[in-house]
Amino acid sequence: MPRGAPAIKLAITVDPEVHARVVRAAHEDKLSLSAWITEAARRALRIRDGLAAVAEWEAQHGAFTDAELEEARQRVRKKHRRRLPSRRPHAR
Repeated sequence: MPRGAPAIKLAITVDPEVHARVVRAAHEDKLSLSAWITEAARRALRIRDGLAAVAEWEAQHGAFTDAELEEARQRVRKKHRRRLPSRRPHAR
């Protein structure tokens, strides 16, 4: 959330295992718990919006072919290899 933007406080209940993993992930990513959860929610909403867009497109134009789906998978894999940093420790 941009600095200066009003934040909304939210009380949530999560399973202990989820809590432990989220706390650990936020620590590893050097983010506050609130920032990590906000970013995770943003990602989930982008995925949800993307799936809705695909469903709308398929309703108008028909289902994607296997070849089109495979091409899309390859494009996503290629894009993520460029963008995502490795989580592995760097060799010295």
